[in-house]
Amino acid sequence: MSRSAITIIEIARMLGLSKSTVSRALAGHRDVNEDTRKKVLELAQKLDYQPNVVALHLRQQRTRTLGVIIPETMNRFFAKAIGGMQQVASQAGYNVIICQSNESLATEKMNVRTLLSNRVDGLIVSVSGETDRYDHFDLVSKKNIPIVFFDRVAESIPSSKVISNNYEISKEATLHLIKQGCKRIAVMAGPQYLYNSRNRLRGYIDAIHESGLECKEKYILQTDFKLKRMDELVRYLVNMKEKPDAIFAINDMAALEMIHVLKNMGYRIPEDIAVMGFNNEPICKFVDPPLTSIDHPADEMGRSAAALLINHLETGNATVVERCIKSQLIIRGSTHRIKK
Repeated sequence: MSRSAITIIEIARMLGLSKSTVSRALAGHRDVNEDTRKKVLELAQKLDYQPNVVALHLRQQRTRTLGVIIPETMNRFFAKAIGGMQQVASQAGYNVIICQSNESLATEKMNVRTLLSNRVDGLIVSVSGETDRYDHFDLVSKKNIPIVFFDRVAESIPSSKVISNNYEISKEATLHLIKQGCKRIAVMAGPQYLYNSRNRLRGYIDAIHESGLECKEKYILQTDFKLKRMDELVRYLVNMKEKPDAIFAINDMAALEMIHVLKNMGYRIPEDIAVMGFNNEPICKFVDPPLTSIDHPADEMGRSAAALLINHLETGNATVVERCIKSQLIIRGSTHRIKK
């Protein structure tokens, strides 16, 4: 007999019992005769019967499955965040379905529809680099499915969020560059309709102003997360009449590519141009010079987002919660210009 054919109905037929009796025996109900229960359990074990968990959860209006949408899986930040989510979800008895938007709003919309069709109990989302509107989450709200946003959050949606101290850490990082003697600091600003990009730019601007420097528009580079034509961007910067003496990159991969291009052009890092990244990838410690970066606590953000969503599901409490997980500036040789 094939394993797929082993059902409660089959066990009931073989023992001459009703389906409901077999179901109650397997569930351990006390109203089933002990001999009958023993026969049912022995046959179920012999046939390697496996309960249909999906059907059971659907009868309970729950699948114990969380849907996750992230911009990309190759990015170590999101990979670590998923690890944190899966750890918390597994401990609580939940499964996780992961979708990747690939920094595309259209794909993100399809991700939402896919996860809803799989009847997930809730969503954890970090929006794509193209997401400048959030109407595709309306159906999720109408179905009373809770959403927790993390890192790149949808500000206008009344749902729980896990964020980082983007403003404060960006300001601290910019002040570090200024203390190293940098006066012309270029910044890769990122899409300004995204909450975290906007706050990082605010931190940069306020640090420039508070230090008595002039904030010049030409040093604020509007970029996305796809990191195309980095060599052209570097050449644009160094060909300025007043070329920057520091670059605050959008992430570590951009910073590392910039260092490579700059060194090939004969510039010294950090003596001529200091370079700083974001995310603190493991490779930062092993390049020459080691890359100053901002440690963005991805696994902690992932664990927090999953814990918030599971708490909403288990308690039925829909109170909106916002948690801030603090990032940390890691100073290394790529910005250390003043030697003591």
